[in-house]
Amino acid sequence: MARFGEQHATGLDRGLIAELAAILPQESIVWRQSELKVYECDGWTIEKSMPSLLVLPRTTSEVSGVLRVLDRRGVAFVPRGAGTGLSGGSLPVGAPVMVCVSKMNRILSIDLRNRRVEAEAGVVNLNVTNAVRPEGFFYAPDPSSQTACTIGGNVAENSGGPHTLKYGVTANHVLGLELVLPDGEVVELGGTAEERWGYDLAGAVIGAEGTVGIVTRATLRLLREPENHRTLLAVFPDVQSATKAVSGVIAAGIVPGAIEMMDALIIRAVEEAFHIGLPVTAGAVLIVELDGLTAGLDKRADGVGQILRENGAGEIRAARDEAERTQIWKGRKRAFGAVGRLAPNYATHDGVVPRTRLPDILRAISAIADRYHLRIGNVFHAGDGNIHPIILFDERDADEVRRSIEAGRDILRACVEMGGSLTGEHGIGAEKQREMPLLFSPDDLIAMTELRRVFDPAERSNPNKVFPTPGGCVEVAVPRRQAAL
Repeated sequence: MARFGEQHATGLDRGLIAELAAILPQESIVWRQSELKVYECDGWTIEKSMPSLLVLPRTTSEVSGVLRVLDRRGVAFVPRGAGTGLSGGSLPVGAPVMVCVSKMNRILSIDLRNRRVEAEAGVVNLNVTNAVRPEGFFYAPDPSSQTACTIGGNVAENSGGPHTLKYGVTANHVLGLELVLPDGEVVELGGTAEERWGYDLAGAVIGAEGTVGIVTRATLRLLREPENHRTLLAVFPDVQSATKAVSGVIAAGIVPGAIEMMDALIIRAVEEAFHIGLPVTAGAVLIVELDGLTAGLDKRADGVGQILRENGAGEIRAARDEAERTQIWKGRKRAFGAVGRLAPNYATHDGVVPRTRLPDILRAISAIADRYHLRIGNVFHAGDGNIHPIILFDERDADEVRRSIEAGRDILRACVEMGGSLTGEHGIGAEKQREMPLLFSPDDLIAMTELRRVFDPAERSNPNKVFPTPGGCVEVAVPRRQAAL
């Protein structure tokens, strides 16, 4: 880490550095380009841009102090957590300063009697469950990146995960938030009560993608661990029969904890990477997990198994113990990482269709892959129609990058045409701004921006994201260096 006495990066405002140095310790201010390089993108790697300055506050007071300095100078900023986002949400676009809350990583209190926990924004998702698991509790939202993603980022994106089908997304498990507004004011939204009167202001912040300020603390709802689980791995000859089986299970009035699907490309990648025993000749596999009271669970699992077979499952494996259950989920949770074996780069997309249209969207994705001469794998939350097509490409080939971007846009267009949405949990960010008018009218977009300005009148918190404003949609596939302060 460079010392303050060394030469600053070209163009940095020394006065700003000095003001921030009065608030933060030396090691919490980063300006050297060699150190900023690791912050040039999140999980959406097609587009890259370095901040001019990075700050790493450790407390809400420090966040407030930093934002007050930036407010006085009219400087825009971008919030960041662990950088696991997949839509370019923490990419600096017209925001020279990045405020990273990863050092705010304390669980502040645990109240098991009232089933809640208070955690700072930089706490890793899985660490919340790990802190309460010995007492028989868990935190339900479980993104695939839960070993790295943080609570603040989950709040920003309204993250879900495989068990969203039964337990819901982040918004269903947040009771209250501490938010630092762009002018540095600290406000409390929601609280500890299960039910609240008045406007749901915390709900307005959840899923706002950092465009209203920086969340520094959250009060989260805990749930009791289910008494038992039944986890099934069903093998299908093709994705069409697997997706029909999903509709069959839901139509029978059964709501599993999770229903996940992986297609042939993903199955092979996972098996080659982790050797967990997946059938590499399968066209698709479904992971179906039931949970709840032990009494009756076997009967429900037998019923699901019958539906899966009626829809073409050639083999069904049931986890015999917790070790086998963990092994099955290991394959699903690490699927994105395994894809790295297939191509130099990949882009994980995110859209939603009604469950009954899953066969249609998968056919559309296959046609799009053929049209653009690309390989596209599919791994997704089949139970709630949240698809995650993974487009494989090589960023060294400019034309392949262009085709990958266009293919992603065509997939989103198809989702909307089938009655779906642009995103289920990854957010809009910088990736999908241009597609917002496919789903929302001009009046809709104006209403959203007006709500945003209630919190951030000058639009300095994560500017040029989500909304397709003039100058807000940026060209992708061109690495950019943020203008100096």
